[in-house]
Amino acid sequence: MTATETAQPRDAGGGRVALVTGAASGIGRAIAVLFARRGMAVSIVDLDEGGSHAVEEAIRHAGGRARAIAADVSDADDCRSVVEVAVEAFGRLDVLVNNAGIIRRATVLDTTEEEWDRVMAVNVKSVFLLSKYAVPEMAAAGGGAIINISSGWGLKGGPRAAAYCASKGAVVQLTRAMAIDHAAANIRVNCLCPGDTDTAMLRHEARQLGEPEDRFLADAAVRPLGRIGRPEDVAEAAWFLASDASAFVTGTTLVVDGGGLA
Repeated sequence: MTATETAQPRDAGGGRVALVTGAASGIGRAIAVLFARRGMAVSIVDLDEGGSHAVEEAIRHAGGRARAIAADVSDADDCRSVVEVAVEAFGRLDVLVNNAGIIRRATVLDTTEEEWDRVMAVNVKSVFLLSKYAVPEMAAAGGGAIINISSGWGLKGGPRAAAYCASKGAVVQLTRAMAIDHAAANIRVNCLCPGDTDTAMLRHEARQLGEPEDRFLADAAVRPLGRIGRPEDVAEAAWFLASDASAFVTGTTLVVDGGGLA
């Protein structure tokens, strides 16, 4: 964590406990770091064991509480274990951020069945599985907040990204259904839809499409605010949805894209 990442008060989290998937890098890392800096204990879940441990060490070095957990979020046994380990580590679970995701830039004609299944498993099935095991823990603790990371392409179509668009649209609708189902347990469920954000995954898109990275990022910055997003932009929005500032907000979709969807 940098000096900037540690310069904020660490008590706003009120001792709550969060679990963030896909937290070894990019948006997930930014969310985990911000939540820890503001007083939450954070479980850092990622298939990248080395990366998740690096985030854990950074948070602990700054005085926060963190636990790295290596897992495949598309696997039911792993998801069940993740929730069990997180609760064992910190005693409860208050916030779940379903951030893990992958992208395959291709039309339906060029997408293999295996690629389709993998995108759906990581982007949608993981939300179902982690929520399935997290909701009872949250209900037992008196409530909680689930934040599902979708995409601007979950609300509109995008070129050469059929499986990704379908998966992110499913996340939006799953969010709405869960918000209705679990409101009585005082569990709020909301969705974030980031636009293009400066992460390794965005740069990987350029390589998938065979485009020069610099030109790809420049094109992504063509939006009203004139830049692509930073992971910290999305993290701040996630903090709002996790915090008491959004106590009457559930079933909503918050777009964080610099005006691109507009």
